Amino acid sequence: MNYKQALDWMISQLPMFQRAGRPAFKPDLSKSWEMMRLLNNPQKQFRSIHIAGTNGKGSTAHYLASIFMESGLKVGLYTSPHLKDFRERIRVNRNLIEKDYVADFTEKFYHQFENLALSFFEMTVGLAFSYFASRQVDIAIVEVGMGGRLDSTNVIIPELSIITNIGLDHTYFLGETLPEIAGEKAGIIKKDVPVLIGRTQEATFPVFEQKASEVGTETRYADRHFKLSEPVYRQIGEYYDKMEKDGEVYLTGIFNPLAGSYQHQNIITAIAAADSMATSFGINYAHIKSGIKNVIENTGLQGRWQVLNRKPLVICDTGHNSDGIRMITKQLLSLNKDHIHFVLSTVNDKNLTEVLSLLPESATYYFCKADIPRGLPVEELMEKAAKEGLKGEAYPSVKAAFEAAKANARENDVVFVGGSTFTVAEIL
Repeated sequence: MNYKQALDWMISQLPMFQRAGRPAFKPDLSKSWEMMRLLNNPQKQFRSIHIAGTNGKGSTAHYLASIFMESGLKVGLYTSPHLKDFRERIRVNRNLIEKDYVADFTEKFYHQFENLALSFFEMTVGLAFSYFASRQVDIAIVEVGMGGRLDSTNVIIPELSIITNIGLDHTYFLGETLPEIAGEKAGIIKKDVPVLIGRTQEATFPVFEQKASEVGTETRYADRHFKLSEPVYRQIGEYYDKMEKDGEVYLTGIFNPLAGSYQHQNIITAIAAADSMATSFGINYAHIKSGIKNVIENTGLQGRWQVLNRKPLVICDTGHNSDGIRMITKQLLSLNKDHIHFVLSTVNDKNLTEVLSLLPESATYYFCKADIPRGLPVEELMEKAAKEGLKGEAYPSVKAAFEAAKANARENDVVFVGGSTFTVAEIL
């Protein structure tokens, strides 16, 4: 079995949540535990950090991985979904998992995986954990796929659990309210494993405190310990020194190559996590600064307020729920461009009313459907958007919509591509 055959089998043989939605969702971790036993429990053979949250968990994972790399450690990084190459999901330091490893692993276990009826995501978790164990990583940064309690990654006992924030996303699976969703995310909180919460939220604070008390661990809130001075994310490229004021640590020596203003919260979370691990892993402030500065080079992170062209300005971002779209809209309007051309496609299992209501009515929309079964038909998207006062035309593909937007944009306009990870993946 070669790499292409292995990947095709994993994608087509069994349901895949990222493509099919609900049919691939499983109500417990029994299959994941069976898979770990089959693989000789690789999750016990490396140290790890586990990251859940509605927004920012991917960026936080990449920042942390980069910081650990700068300290000289061998770092595993597991994230999802991928944008261009399946192997983006599984890295050791700067390197993608080898195609031969994927092929050999799949060929060795595919009969057993068939018998277990594993999902695509479960198999990729098994692949990642086996790979990290075989490469003897010093630390693995593991991003939750969805939720936390029932996510296949939740078989690890990490050094630290992180929950970045809670917003309304995947409500069909995780609950309709912030406390309900927080309860699912809190499922990664484990006995004697400290938990770091990225953003203090009134609705979710009691949920995390109660869960931590039940299992006997402590909570820490990143935004209560660290602050970023405005120049860090408003004047990218300036350097300052760390300073303390009124008992709080203001981190002003950070150069952030990611232009999205929302990244300051993710930086705070990553810094707080690295700070809590400093003694155990030999991390210092210089590693933190260089790790954030070199996050793109070290980890290959893409799709976060990524600038693809300057004149006209072309930007893509994978933000897709109400919190993400709210921040994207705010930053788009702050650019003070003459006009916004918005290439938009979404998936079919989200409540779009709030998301669409947050988008700027002044923009011209290029409605399309990403090339996946889970994509929302363009006619339905256009109809829902019209009810929220959004105007534009329908296009047969993301590529066609993108080309039309670029053709119509003038030099002082901005073209934005978003609505889902899959939209961004197609233009990258």
